[in-house]
Amino acid sequence: MSEKTIAVKAQKVEEVAEQFKNAASAVVVDARGLTVAQSTELRHQLREEGVLLEVIKNKILTRAAEKAGFAELNDLFAGPSAVAFSEEDAIAPSRILKKFADANEKLEIKGGVVDGNIANIADINKYASLPSREGLLGQLMAEFQFSIRSFAYAVKAVQEKLEEGEEPAVEAVSDAE
Repeated sequence: MSEKTIAVKAQKVEEVAEQFKNAASAVVVDARGLTVAQSTELRHQLREEGVLLEVIKNKILTRAAEKAGFAELNDLFAGPSAVAFSEEDAIAPSRILKKFADANEKLEIKGGVVDGNIANIADINKYASLPSREGLLGQLMAEFQFSIRSFAYAVKAVQEKLEEGEEPAVEAVSDAE
C-alpha cells in the first residue's frame, strides 16, 4: 500500500471519528439488497431531516469508532455497513430508518449511538416511536397554552366575582393532594 493511500485512509478515519463525536445519533444499517430507487428514496428522506447516510468500509468504521470512544460498535461492522449521522436531531435517523425498514425488509438496522450512548436494535426501535423534535415542541407549546389559558380563566372568574361585589372563594391547596 502506498504512503498516499495510507494517508487518505488515515484522513477518512479522522473524518468519520469526528462524525461519531459530533453526532447526536449515528445508526448503523445494512442496506444490501435495496434497489437504486429505494436507496435514492431513503437518502432523500434522510436528507430532508438533515441526516447524512454514508457507506463506509468496515476497517475505517472500526478504527473511527475506537478513536471516538465507541469501540462497542465494532461488532456491528460485519458485512456491508452504512451509517446515518445526524448532528441536530437524535431521533430522526432512528425514526426514518425504522419506518423505511418496516416497508423494505432488505434494510436491516444493526444498532448505533444515540446521545452518546450505545443503542441496540431494541433501543433504536424505542427512539423511532418518539415524535419528532417539532412534534415534541408542539406538544410542549400546547401544554403551556393550556396552562396559561386555565390561569387566565381563573383570573377572569375572580375579577368577575369582585365586580359583582362577591368575595371570591379561595381554596387552600396542600402539597399532599
